[in-house]
Amino acid sequence: VQLQASGGGLVQAGDSLRLSCAASGLTFSRYTMAWFRQAPGKEREFVACIRWSGHTYYADSVKSRFTMSRDNTKNTVYLQMNSLKPEDTAVYYCAGDQSIILSSIRRSDAYDYWGQGTLVTVSS
Repeated sequence: VQLQASGGGLVQAGDSLRLSCAASGLTFSRYTMAWFRQAPGKEREFVACIRWSGHTYYADSVKSRFTMSRDNTKNTVYLQMNSLKPEDTAVYYCAGDQSIILSSIRRSDAYDYWGQGTLVTVSS
């Protein structure tokens, strides 16, 4: 299984950015996919996830600003990030798991597969 995250960059506060995570080597449509982020000096934190059913879940800090989606024909998930803030600055990681239960979706240790991360920097 490989997860390849892309789309990070340097933007200004208030701008938008779309991250992508392309998956291979798995039956993608059966996987729960997630985005986590890790800022310098901080622990990795949950951002959003999308279940195989299409249901999405978000961290309170990004709800109404970020939208996660999936395209099963392309084995890809996306994270549309709007109204970016300096506190959104972090390395963003995509993760996937086939058998994760709902109560564990916000836990990074519950996901089996991880991408390499893409850096998002939001300047004020």
